Parts: sequence; C-alpha cells; structure tokens
Amino acid sequence: MLKIDGLVKRYGERVVVDHLHLQVSGGEIYALLGPNGAGKSSTLACVLGFAQPDAGSIRLAHSELPIAEAATRHAAYISENVALYERLSGVENVEFFMRLSGRKPRRQEIEALLERAGLPPEAWGRQAHSYSKGMRQKVGIVMALAKQASLLVLDEPTSGLDPEASVAFGGLIRELANQGTAVLMATHDLFRAQELAHRCGMLVAGHLVGEWVVDALHAGELERNYLATLAGRPA
Repeated sequence: MLKIDGLVKRYGERVVVDHLHLQVSGGEIYALLGPNGAGKSSTLACVLGFAQPDAGSIRLAHSELPIAEAATRHAAYISENVALYERLSGVENVEFFMRLSGRKPRRQEIEALLERAGLPPEAWGRQAHSYSKGMRQKVGIVMALAKQASLLVLDEPTSGLDPEASVAFGGLIRELANQGTAVLMATHDLFRAQELAHRCGMLVAGHLVGEWVVDALHAGELERNYLATLAGRPA
C-alpha cells in the first residue's frame, strides 16, 4: 500500500532522511520509532505530500499520481493534536470535512461513524472547544473512516492521552487495520508500539538502523532493542 524507495530529505545542508527504504502493506500497522530529530516527522511529511523529497520515490496505493495528489485521494492524517473548528460541533466538523471531499453526508451516516469511533452521543452536538484530546482523536478517526482511506498516517497519536483513552484509540487503529487499512505511525510510546504494531522500524539521524517483527519479540524486548540500538550495540 505504501512503498518508499531511497527517500532523501534535506533542509539546507542538513540531511534529515537519508536513503530510506520502507514498505507498509494493507492491513499492517508499522511503527516508526526514533529519538527527537531522527527524521520521523519529515518522513511523514513527504509521504503526505507536505514536503518535497530531494531524492527517491514514494508510491501510495499503486497510484502513478504525484504523491501529494495520491495522498489527498487515498490517505488520512491524524496528528498529535487534531485540529477542529472550535465553534462547530462534532457532527458539524465531520460534515464540513466530508463536504470538502465532495460528499453530501446524511446526519444519520455521520452519527453512525461517531458511534463507531466511540464518541459519546452527548458530545455529538457539543462545540469542539469543549472536547478532550481523546475525543478529538476519535473525531480524527471518523474523518479517516468517512474518507475510507487506504493509508492512515499517525504522528504521536497517543501523546498526552490518559491510559483509558490510549487503549480505546489503539483498539480503533487495530480495527481499521483488520479491515485492510495500512497504518504508518510515528511514536515514542514503545509499549503501545509493541502492543499495536506488526513491525517496528527505528530511525536514527535519518537512517533506518533497526527493524523488528513484533510477534517475534518477548515482553519488553522492543525497549531493550531500542536502547541497545541507540547506544550502538547489536540488538
């Protein structure tokens, strides 16, 4: 569903992503790990067409379109802080974004999506400025559901969520993957990465320096591998 070949991204003289090769299949959750400044967010920005690669190629959903156009059609993005129109309700935010994509949704359809995402019915008509971070993330999931995205791109999606909200959000991500959506998730949350992801890759200074199949790891092993790789020892 997503294929990155030899991606290079520079800002001035600084190389932030250095010949990255990475693939994510439909139905797979891939967690991109690494310290601050490793190149994770820059990689996501290139995948979404927000930034122009300096070298390499990115293909999404087997599309021959330029990546920015392919991402607009096939990808959904949920950032650490989901941006909503604060004076619109949950229903109105979803309706607005669906209309931007050319759809004319019925209220019943929107409410069914909000229910599926786990947003309490009493919140559907409330203005978004009253929403918690977990509620905003659920509205973000609704956007992805409504778009029927082939690829879901997440940037630190569970940062700042309480444990209950984090578990609920993880369940929604797993549900989407089970339905065939490819998920690329940049995160510092090693526990949640090992719980959710099928594979994890580790970026350091723009290089993919480690990659692990999660089913092959024992409890806590991802953290040990991460720290060993960061220290330059064999994982």
